[in-house]
Amino acid sequence: MNTEVKIAGVMFKNPVMTASGTFGSGMEYSEFVDLNRLGAVVTKGVANVPWPGNPTPRVAETYGGMLNAIGLQNPGVDVFLERDIPFLQQFDTKIIVNVCGKTVEDYLEVVERLGDAKIDMMEINVSCPNVKEGAIAFGQKAEALYQITQAVKRKAKQPVIMKLSPNVTDITEMAKAAEAGGADCISLINTLTGMKINVEKRCFLLANKTGGLSGPAIKPVAVRMVYQAAHAVKIPVIGMGGIMTAEDALEFILAGASAVAVGAANFINPYATVEIIKGIEAYMERHQIEKLSDLIDAVRE
Repeated sequence: MNTEVKIAGVMFKNPVMTASGTFGSGMEYSEFVDLNRLGAVVTKGVANVPWPGNPTPRVAETYGGMLNAIGLQNPGVDVFLERDIPFLQQFDTKIIVNVCGKTVEDYLEVVERLGDAKIDMMEINVSCPNVKEGAIAFGQKAEALYQITQAVKRKAKQPVIMKLSPNVTDITEMAKAAEAGGADCISLINTLTGMKINVEKRCFLLANKTGGLSGPAIKPVAVRMVYQAAHAVKIPVIGMGGIMTAEDALEFILAGASAVAVGAANFINPYATVEIIKGIEAYMERHQIEKLSDLIDAVRE
């Protein structure tokens, strides 16, 4: 039984990775999870300088999920290079670094700093607000997405994943823009924009008013968008959004995803990633499937 998948020339031992922002760089979770079992660790977003994040409260529970407005709090690329990458290099897993920024120049500075780092891929978070476009996210305009993808690809020494926002009219247009800009892979979906109000106090639950909705509630939307994107482009797709079980992960793979990322589930069950890997292996054994790659886009019409 072979669970390996190849994405942009990088071979993963299995298709299960962590979703950025839900696993740190694996330090805390390494007490629960054998990181050697994971296909990859996708790190929390890294910016060119430390970001303090948004004011609190910035997390709220919802039906079937959670809202977060953390604001990509991170210590910056200097600390990341010195602390996080050496930690991850101890394990037999692929390292994917999530990159965030507020201008194209911010992104490029981090991409260049990571050029000689021992990492396998970069995931570019284009859901960040583009300060030069009036805080419209890079991933919400096809032309802006195309331009930032092209700029990153010119500087990047590692394969580039563009992480797409679902908060758009047509996900296929965004997927095609990323591909046209030179992306090696796309990942989706990032969180859906949501809001929660405390009716007794008549105030917003989040200081930021809105936040990103993640968890099981968004999975049907995510599966649909992954299916659409996978059939709109020729580059590989990494699927995410509400994956809690192996069955959830297999839905994304059957819809066309080459790999999956587990996010909010890590907060509820720190063992989720390894349990999902074991569940996929059990499914393959039960259905006598030799290669996981045979399941990608294998849903019947």
